Amino acid sequence: MEPCNSHDTNSCRAVADVLARIGDKWTVYIVRLLSRGPMRFSEIRREVSAISQRMLSLTLRGLERDGLVTRTVTPSIPPRVDYELTAKGLTLIGPLMAVGQWAIENRDYVEAARMKYDRENPDSKTLESLRKKRRASPPGAGALPQHDRSERSEE
Repeated sequence: MEPCNSHDTNSCRAVADVLARIGDKWTVYIVRLLSRGPMRFSEIRREVSAISQRMLSLTLRGLERDGLVTRTVTPSIPPRVDYELTAKGLTLIGPLMAVGQWAIENRDYVEAARMKYDRENPDSKTLESLRKKRRASPPGAGALPQHDRSERSEE
């Protein structure tokens, strides 16, 4: 894959669109789980206890729409629904494992860089600084930027 350049905004949008799906925190968890084999909705939900039922449904539906997961309904009472990575979905495992390993190996470096940046730029308007201020503020004090609200609804 060639990097995006200013003359090819369509490919940049395509890359950003795909990365938004596969880089989503819930997608990473779900792909990792499904890398072990097919799972029922309730099994996935149990394994990723922090995810809401709605967010799990939305994430699985998006992965199915993108051709990365298949959904199989077995008629029974109650109906059995299994999710499984497609052949293309299986190709995500290696890259996600590599990125995960990189994150683990470089977590301390990134955290130190963030602390240094925050010390040197106390008035910075990064998303992280806005979140810290929100957590430190009493409830209802100040409105959040629109983009921060939408991200919060997915957590």
